[in-house]
Amino acid sequence: MLGDRFEVLDATRLPDLPEIAETGSTFLENARLKAEGISRSVEGWVLADDSGLEVEALGGAPGVWSSSFGGEEGNHAKNNARLVTEMAGQAARRACFRCTMVLAKDGIAQADFCGVVEGVITDSPRGARGFGYDPLFIPEGYERTFAELGDAVKNRLSHRARALAQAVAWLDCRIASRKK
Repeated sequence: MLGDRFEVLDATRLPDLPEIAETGSTFLENARLKAEGISRSVEGWVLADDSGLEVEALGGAPGVWSSSFGGEEGNHAKNNARLVTEMAGQAARRACFRCTMVLAKDGIAQADFCGVVEGVITDSPRGARGFGYDPLFIPEGYERTFAELGDAVKNRLSHRARALAQAVAWLDCRIASRKK
């Protein structure tokens, strides 16, 4: 989503990085833990995020536990199955995807950004693209799920795209002020 404006290294390509436990109770706490922890081990900026689905009828769940909501970390099918079960018979279907990103350098968080996309939860999964809860989430203003809309549309309006746009604008301001 950044194109070629920045040199981006994915943490999975740096095998000696420490494992950062996501022990926070909020997206911001988890993103900060990851950004600060990794930035102690590398030079330059570190951008970390924590994201998830918040469903009004479930009191904000699954929230920070989105990736393990179904009982097994990272099992999208089980997460979606539990969400469908929890939402059965619910008339109120409002939800949002939330992404919090933190930029850190030298072990210190420098800025944080939050992107949200509002929508509703469907009764059953639709579409084959995307991942996670994409087959169950219809963004506001659309009639199809993220999994039906595809990457081009999702990357333009997603919670991550919105948080990332804020991070890029912040970095652009820092770069511009250093050139003066």
